[in-house]
Amino acid sequence: MTEVKLSLEGEDASIAAAKLFETTGLQGSWELANNSLPTKEGTLAVIGTVVGIVGGTIAVAEQVRKWYQEHKRAKKKFDVVLVAGDVRVVLENATIEDICAVLEELES
Repeated sequence: MTEVKLSLEGEDASIAAAKLFETTGLQGSWELANNSLPTKEGTLAVIGTVVGIVGGTIAVAEQVRKWYQEHKRAKKKFDVVLVAGDVRVVLENATIEDICAVLEELES
């Protein structure tokens, strides 16, 4: 099984990470990146590890995309990257299929 990592950077990244794991069907954990320091804008870096998926891959990918769009609207600067093996997806312009490609690496 391939491990799926995610990286969040932006305002309230730790709050966003908590909401990601609470609302999307992803199971895993997250922590502040070792070199992450808060700035006056509240920018932080968070690293997470996805260990499982609750529900179908497509349904979870849709929830991840929805979570990203909602959080992006609320924050000015926010970036999320999903990485599994050689597959790397930046959520900014990712499609449901792109997200599925990363999540399917968990099952292989």
